[in-house]
Amino acid sequence: MDVSKNKKLKDVEISFPIVYGTISFWLGKKASEYNSHKWTVYVRSANNEDLSVIVKRVVFQLHPSFQNPTRVVEQPPFELSESGWGEFEIAITLYFHSDVCEKRLDLFHQLKLYPEEEAGPQSTKKPVVVETYDEIVFPEPTEAFFQRVQNHPAANVPRLPPGITLPPPGSMEIEKKRGDTKDHPLSQWFSNFSEADELLKLAAARQQVQAHIAKLRRQLTMIEGMPQQSKALSGPGQQFGHI
Repeated sequence: MDVSKNKKLKDVEISFPIVYGTISFWLGKKASEYNSHKWTVYVRSANNEDLSVIVKRVVFQLHPSFQNPTRVVEQPPFELSESGWGEFEIAITLYFHSDVCEKRLDLFHQLKLYPEEEAGPQSTKKPVVVETYDEIVFPEPTEAFFQRVQNHPAANVPRLPPGITLPPPGSMEIEKKRGDTKDHPLSQWFSNFSEADELLKLAAARQQVQAHIAKLRRQLTMIEGMPQQSKALSGPGQQFGHI
């Protein structure tokens, strides 16, 4: 075994943008009281590339009312389809290849079958789509992992810090698997997440949080100051009120 391949790269992070969610279709005239929708839950690369380069298997935990509610998917695409009538939270657990990460990643997604009121009535042609964008970050990857994914289109791989050099990757081509979701039958309904858009959203959210914190601090300062003011301005028997 080449021990150097297990050497960790300090101050290096590799990230994989992912999307997880559900797409549900109303069955229309075929709908019954306990079987009104068909739906698919999935985890995919944000740019629809093959995630099996890092993901070994995905476990979907459905509502206990389903037969065999724990579903294991060991090859891409990492998804499962079912039908039913109720909404519930789906637990999604990602397990990674041994050279990627020993820890598992737990995600949670709320299955949504019914559209919002402003979206109009249910339609058999327009599904209800709910997706979440996230990024899986692997700090201090091993040299072997870095070399294996440095040219993979699903990965965001940084330049190595000064002083760290690795032998150039071999001429091995990335095997074209059908693990990507570019030609997926549901791909027309996938949301288009660009990294720039997500960074703008994160920056805007951070500004909102900072503004809210500043507002709360001002309110807290005013509240802390009120008892001193009331003691100074109110004499015996006097109370604050409308003049």
